[in-house]
Amino acid sequence: MAFKFNPYAPAPEFSTQAAYFSMEFALDQALKTYSGGLGFLAGSHMRSAYELKQNLLGIGILWSFGYYDQGRNEDQTMRADFRQKAYSFLEDTGLVFPITIHDAAVHVKAFYLAPDTFGTAPMFFLTTDIPENDYISRTISHHLYDADTAARVAQSILLGVGGGKLLDLLSVPVEVYHLNEGHGLPLAFYLYEKHGRQLAEVRKRLVFTTHTPELAGNEEHPMKLLTEMSFFGPVPAAEISRVAGVENDRMNYTLTALRFARLANGVSKVHATVANEMWGHYAGICPIIPITNAQNGTYWRDGQLHQALAANDDEALKARKHKLKKQLFDIVADQTGTLLDPAVLTVVWARRFAGYKRADLILRHFERFLQLINDADRPVQVIWAGKPYPKDYGAVALFNDIIKRTARLKNCAVLTGYELGLSAALKKGSDV
Repeated sequence: MAFKFNPYAPAPEFSTQAAYFSMEFALDQALKTYSGGLGFLAGSHMRSAYELKQNLLGIGILWSFGYYDQGRNEDQTMRADFRQKAYSFLEDTGLVFPITIHDAAVHVKAFYLAPDTFGTAPMFFLTTDIPENDYISRTISHHLYDADTAARVAQSILLGVGGGKLLDLLSVPVEVYHLNEGHGLPLAFYLYEKHGRQLAEVRKRLVFTTHTPELAGNEEHPMKLLTEMSFFGPVPAAEISRVAGVENDRMNYTLTALRFARLANGVSKVHATVANEMWGHYAGICPIIPITNAQNGTYWRDGQLHQALAANDDEALKARKHKLKKQLFDIVADQTGTLLDPAVLTVVWARRFAGYKRADLILRHFERFLQLINDADRPVQVIWAGKPYPKDYGAVALFNDIIKRTARLKNCAVLTGYELGLSAALKKGSDV
């Protein structure tokens, strides 16, 4: 039976059809298509769109091995495991179509996530891990944020061109294309070719969210590599260089997206100010406005805790918080053998583990830290969790160093397996 795209009927106030492209989506513990905050934001967008019945659909990649499974070695240090995933709840659309990567045809298959499965906007996930492709082409969708530069460029083409082409094959009348970060940038060049190589036509349709306030975190590559990888599709590299204002034969994804979009947003007022300071002196960029990051309240908040807060019921609030802390501490005990006390102030540091996020900041004056957690009158407990990028050996070493430095402290713990389920338990069970 041929696949028919029948999304929910959008609310009348959301008449504009939009498509949201993101390299990662954190939608449910069962679907391993995310690594950290970028995916958490995208996932909450999809959930809120469902609740509001916004005219939105999501485009992502079906990562065969997810990000990775975070386990432990015999000495309790972190181990990255890679296990192939399988999902019975995704619908095989039967759609297989070619895109061009490195001047060769790569076949793309689309899977569909129906809105009612997890309470999200309708979503499509793309994969190259199918028999129609050779081994190298199949690996494009194996690992989120592959360590190989050429593979990451290919992943961007898969997201941007593959997503754009899928929407055309489905005859979805998209009016606004939204890039969540610059990973899907080849979409801009796909639209540029589709609309007669008129930049103004792309700008009518493209918007962009930038997240990274550090220049070093904004991806860029030599034009030679991007050209060899077919990053620009059939458009000559010289034309792209001229239209995108490329300097020094290197293309910055963020800067190029800002030049092809009609509007961009930072993820807070402060971040928008920083982004304008970073990019505002470049010619031809679109306005960068602030839209503060948010998360879907229905998914993340605890219903009973929320009711107690709304009712100003202190006793109910304390009782529920005690229970949530106990649930978290059961996880801590199971993983680490450490028994924490629900009556004690509990500080949690839990996010994607990267050096610049300074997970060890509280440990840098270690004697002061020991005084803090050993205070008999005002005791404190500390929990860390987070996934380092598996090839970021500095971040992995930092994670393991925290494990070793706190191993003998009875009121500290470091957890592995930082995914949606653990993140929710940490949020609900923490005091700070």
